[in-house]
Amino acid sequence: MQTAAVPELAHTHARPVHWLATAAVMAGVVALAGWLQPDAAKASQGAAGARTAAAPAPNAAAVAYPLQCGTVGTQVAAQAEGDLDGDGSPETVAVVHCRAGSGTPPSGIYVLTRPAVKGAPPRLVATLADPREKFGVSGLAVQDGTVMATLLGYSSPSVPRCCPDEAQKAKWRWQGGKFVRSTQPQALGA
Repeated sequence: MQTAAVPELAHTHARPVHWLATAAVMAGVVALAGWLQPDAAKASQGAAGARTAAAPAPNAAAVAYPLQCGTVGTQVAAQAEGDLDGDGSPETVAVVHCRAGSGTPPSGIYVLTRPAVKGAPPRLVATLADPREKFGVSGLAVQDGTVMATLLGYSSPSVPRCCPDEAQKAKWRWQGGKFVRSTQPQALGA
């Protein structure tokens, strides 16, 4: 074995004291980083502590719906409110049909938002179920930005209009600038 021409250097061998010094410096850096944190993020740009109350959901009775009901007029059968598009303002979802003395008139499901101009009626911004599809609607709800309802229909023209014999659980969710529908058929009377 050949011996080195240069004597061994003391600083090339790590001794326990070197590791302790390194650990102490690293602990100091971690402690300093924890102490120098930025302020907590705030969602609003307003003055500290300033809060505004959320605007009320649009009034479903104040809208002219696109239904051809003649002189009998329209009826809001159900409504639910919630923030559907994540903008912080509640929308109203309304189930509307023509007034009928008997039977089950087809219903439409409409999404309403606040008016663009103060004092104007709410705006109808989407039709989730068109009355021309001839569905009845039950179980309307809004939960976590999702509209849920059961669409009631008929398996054939011979089924009496009082007694729907088909049902679909439907959900609509705001995605990519529009409402996307998903359905799940279910048997009635089961």
